[in-house]
Amino acid sequence: MQYKKVKALLFDLGGVIVDLDYKKTANAFENIGLQNAEKAYSQFNQTDLFNLFETGHISSEEFLAELQNEITNQVSLSEITKAWNSMIIGFQHSKLEKIKKLSEQVPCYLLSNTNEIHLSYIEQLLQEMGFKHFLNIFESCYFSHQIGKRKPHKETFEWVLNQMNYDAQDVLFIEDSPQHIKGAKSAKLNTFYFKKDSSLSDIYQWI
Repeated sequence: MQYKKVKALLFDLGGVIVDLDYKKTANAFENIGLQNAEKAYSQFNQTDLFNLFETGHISSEEFLAELQNEITNQVSLSEITKAWNSMIIGFQHSKLEKIKKLSEQVPCYLLSNTNEIHLSYIEQLLQEMGFKHFLNIFESCYFSHQIGKRKPHKETFEWVLNQMNYDAQDVLFIEDSPQHIKGAKSAKLNTFYFKKDSSLSDIYQWI
């Protein structure tokens, strides 16, 4: 298969760079008394509360307080934070090194649906691994809670492309969620659907 050569890479964070297990948070929430947690938040669906938090429309304090109100048990905010962060498994050292090498060959950018609690925890984990400045290898990082926009909306991808100053045809988007791949395609981006058996080495065919 002939791959079109691109001028920039746009990475998703969770599921591509960070190893995630959404069920761990759903289970942790259930364990502390949040009913129907898996329906409320998953890789493929989430309620308005999580959407508001991921687009920066409510603060961490408001988010945690709202969850605390919905939980039948008496739990602390730190317990809720721990449950919320439990989906973040960590990083593979070899994957971080590979992305760092890719960034030396082609400009790399980051687009992530995330929130300030998860981002803070991710930065802590990176520091513990000795990759404190890893996020600095990206030309720009577009976090949903900071830009007020999230995937899979077409206008989000168009806004990001405008910020990057690249045409869609010159960018490869690397993502593990099918609905976000669909959104990126609607904005005419090249896409690489990153599955469990995918390898970052496959990206070299595009650059």
